[in-house]
Amino acid sequence: MALVRTFILLMLAAVPLWGQQPYIQILGVAQDGGYPHIGCEKVCCAPSGQEVKKQFVVSLALVNPAMQQWWLFEATPDLKEQVHAFRQSTHAQYSFLPSGIFISHAHMGHYAGLLQLGREALGSKEVPVYVLPRMEKYLHENGPWSQLVNLKNIVTIPLKAEQPVALAPNISVTAFTVPHRDEFSETAGFIIAFADKKILFVPDIDKWEKWNLKIEEAVKQVDYALLDATFYHATELPNRSMSEVPHPLVVETLARFESKPELKSRIYFIHFNHTNPLLWNKAEQDALRAKGYNVAETGMILR
Repeated sequence: MALVRTFILLMLAAVPLWGQQPYIQILGVAQDGGYPHIGCEKVCCAPSGQEVKKQFVVSLALVNPAMQQWWLFEATPDLKEQVHAFRQSTHAQYSFLPSGIFISHAHMGHYAGLLQLGREALGSKEVPVYVLPRMEKYLHENGPWSQLVNLKNIVTIPLKAEQPVALAPNISVTAFTVPHRDEFSETAGFIIAFADKKILFVPDIDKWEKWNLKIEEAVKQVDYALLDATFYHATELPNRSMSEVPHPLVVETLARFESKPELKSRIYFIHFNHTNPLLWNKAEQDALRAKGYNVAETGMILR
């Protein structure tokens, strides 16, 4: 009886500690165009007999309860709604704006939301925006982004690839470059480290084999891996060449990890194009989970 009482007391004592641990909250899972997609009248955006559930563009919140801080990854076109959703889900325990925003690259779904911070909308004051060098140069030299800089709505914080940035005593973020369509900036992936956890976040990459690091090795080094799952298979864009928008197909990623069952549970597929059935087809989602993988969902918490 004494042992049971001791166990209960230890569990109760651990609750506040658990509640103070940093965590990731997923704020969106869709590709840049969101869901439903503009101009789409196919079954993927209008499933028969089903209510279409809006999906926000890929974004993460890194939350530090101990210091009442949070940071945003990606400034999406849905930023306004995502910030409100985060505030509602956390019962307004945190500041409305994050302590900083990490941007991976200059494609629509990842930085367009910065405009919500400008003169025409919020008119924010010196929100830190963490970016790699080409991305920083692009924001400073091209409108309308340069107006955000000049009016000090944002302050860019330069990142160096492979060099960790300490956000708190037990939280750091390391940016690294990945091969992607770099028309305006380089493309970053991130390692988010807190407490004893590491999270790999690669929402956009051309192909795994183009990267100078094997994706299998990268996943082996982390607890969670949020990986680019833009397209499930090569037939999703019948009227466009897939070479225009290269991404690792989900079927390709599955093939690479087929012989590594110990790593499958670490993988969370994310950044779904509207054509990808993992975004809207429960049977496909369940089939993937049955293979040992995870499908990222808005609101999901990773600790």
